Amino acid sequence: MIKPIAKLIVALNGNLKKGQIAAGFSWGFLLGLVPAGNVFWILLFVVSFFFKHHHASKVLVLAVIKILINTINPLLDTLGWEFLHIEALEPLFTTLYNTPFVPFTRFNNTLVAGGLLSGIGLFAPVFLLVFLLVPLYRSKAVPFLRNLKIVQIVKKLPLISALGKAAAAAAGSKGTDR
Repeated sequence: MIKPIAKLIVALNGNLKKGQIAAGFSWGFLLGLVPAGNVFWILLFVVSFFFKHHHASKVLVLAVIKILINTINPLLDTLGWEFLHIEALEPLFTTLYNTPFVPFTRFNNTLVAGGLLSGIGLFAPVFLLVFLLVPLYRSKAVPFLRNLKIVQIVKKLPLISALGKAAAAAAGSKGTDR
């Protein structure tokens, strides 16, 4: 888990385009909201590799969302239930369920439907938010944080020292991670 964090720190502080970082956050957010173990998640995961984005930020956001998912599952469940019970869509859902292979997507699961709808709906807002925050982080937060005494003390801790070494190693190979 330290390596994705180190790569994200290098990307945020380095020359990587803010759009790539924002796209990585958005993909991680989408993948984090959709329950794993179904065809939708696998398909989204594979499709994500066809787009240029920062993979370490995708993995990090995915991990954070998966840790926190139990707190938002009731909201996703409610959204999925409401969507799956729209009367006008019931014939479509019945046809999809009776179509070969489509039931493997588990589209009729309320958590899958709610997570997919939420992830798709929040993809662009997360992208825009991160896209706008990266330059602010680079110009305002980094200089301020570097000068804090607590940061100087924390840098000397063994775990943080290991993270710094991993970040330095990642900076040496940053051209290979898109």
